[in-house]
Amino acid sequence: MKSLLKYFRGLRFACVLAPAFKLTEALLELFVPVLVARMIDTGIYGGGGAPYIVKQSLLMLALGAAGLLLAVTAQYFSAKAATGFTNRIRSAAFRNVQTWSYSQLDSFGIPSMITRLTGDADRIQSGVNLTLRLLLRSPFVVFGSVIAALTIDRQSSLVFFGTVPVLAVIVFGVMLVSIRLYGKVQTYLDRITKSAEDNLSGARVIRAFRAEKREADAFAENASALAKIQKFTGRITSLLTPGTYIVINAATVLLIWVGALRVDGGRLTQGEVVALYNYMAKILVELIKLADLIITITRALASAKRVAALIDAKGEDDAGGADTLVPVPGAPLFEFRGVGLTYRGAAEPALEDISFTAERGERIGVIGGTGSGKSSLVSLIPRFYQNDTGGILYSGVPAEELSVAAVRSRIGVVPQHTALFSGTVRDNVRWGKPDATDDEICASLAAAQALSFVEEKDGGLDFIIRENGANLSGGQKQRLSIARALVKRPDVLILDDSSSALDYATDLKLRQALASLDYAPCVVTVSQRTVAVRECDKILVLDDGKLVGAGTHEELLRNNEIYREIHLSQYPEEAAKQ
Repeated sequence: MKSLLKYFRGLRFACVLAPAFKLTEALLELFVPVLVARMIDTGIYGGGGAPYIVKQSLLMLALGAAGLLLAVTAQYFSAKAATGFTNRIRSAAFRNVQTWSYSQLDSFGIPSMITRLTGDADRIQSGVNLTLRLLLRSPFVVFGSVIAALTIDRQSSLVFFGTVPVLAVIVFGVMLVSIRLYGKVQTYLDRITKSAEDNLSGARVIRAFRAEKREADAFAENASALAKIQKFTGRITSLLTPGTYIVINAATVLLIWVGALRVDGGRLTQGEVVALYNYMAKILVELIKLADLIITITRALASAKRVAALIDAKGEDDAGGADTLVPVPGAPLFEFRGVGLTYRGAAEPALEDISFTAERGERIGVIGGTGSGKSSLVSLIPRFYQNDTGGILYSGVPAEELSVAAVRSRIGVVPQHTALFSGTVRDNVRWGKPDATDDEICASLAAAQALSFVEEKDGGLDFIIRENGANLSGGQKQRLSIARALVKRPDVLILDDSSSALDYATDLKLRQALASLDYAPCVVTVSQRTVAVRECDKILVLDDGKLVGAGTHEELLRNNEIYREIHLSQYPEEAAKQ
């Protein structure tokens, strides 16, 4: 968590002024019991009369007005520091997450990251705000009251000296126990967030399989576990306020008893007893504030630890290397040499000993059964994951010598699961090239077989796409994703099962358009259907993470049993002839 402190740079002025104004306000507040004591001893019993009382009252009003102004000013600076600090760490966390590999994203989980960037960040902001205003003020008032009591009457002040250590043990004891418990609460909250996200995003599937009750029961179980840990944590923290009340009230009774004896003996005046009582009351109020502050700080510290984990995790994508690729003459566009990949936490590798080359303009197909490693293989090309064994070369240059930006600037990816963003068609396509002109956008849409339906939409390129493309069909979303990748004119175009929602006629037109592109990219097509890869110059056949065949459609039909089985399962009429 120490790594978060650097984000206070530039806010130190506000961080100093906020507690400074609060301490000044607290100092003025400590004079009020003295003024009350004078009003009683001098104004009422000492013969000062109404003029003296009015004078002291006006002085108290002046102190109150000054205290209000100081408190408002302190609130301004503390809010400025808290919001500025939270904005910085939230932005830093989000920026760092953008450098993570897919492995890191998988290990943290999307729901957990959302909770950390929202709820945890808000708790940190509240904690910083209250800390700047109260962390110094409350102890200052407590110890100031003790010192003031000491100046009034040493014997009576012994009650204060006995009370404060007991209260400190209660407050800090509860705090230490609560820090660990609030960390557990946030972990359970992550589970709730994940459950809600899964159910809301998969609502149609849940209803189609009539699984509403099962999912509701599962959510209720997670919610019950969260409520259980929250209740236990609440029971611990709830001891704080009554514990401090008991100690303070007992001390107040003792103080009045001792004070009465001292007044009766002529060693104290009535006004001084009232002042001592007011100082004890101030200690009570400030300790209640401090108790609430401790709870808030406890939550903020637990949240800060979670947000710091996002910031401190070094991005695997940010591995350094040259930002410009200088191709080695005669080298293939990219090459895999004995590449292997094992996902975090997996017992078995997803890919083993994969070797092949890819040339500019070459069409490469990747096919295999479910779980054979197709998506894992193409995810290594743009370095979404880092290979564990072997090496990947781009135009003869090892991946380790290049920055991720240098690699991905040459690659266009159409993922298996289409992701569109709220905004216009133009905005979505420009993700591939931010400065793309309308002519370039239309050209990419035409190649992706998307221009015709876009022109039919109200607004054309300005047609508003809803969240996740909710107002588009599956095939339309896939074609827009392909256009988004094409607009950057990549050297390598990866189509990860990205035509599964297209009809055969549109799929055929798309493949023909890709084959006729003037900049001749290497097109890597992942598909379950042999019809989508049969015209490729090279087809890679995967089985259980291993490359078990490579060749053209005809060669694999003759020589590769796995490919032949996949093809004949899709064309039973050919199987019948055999």
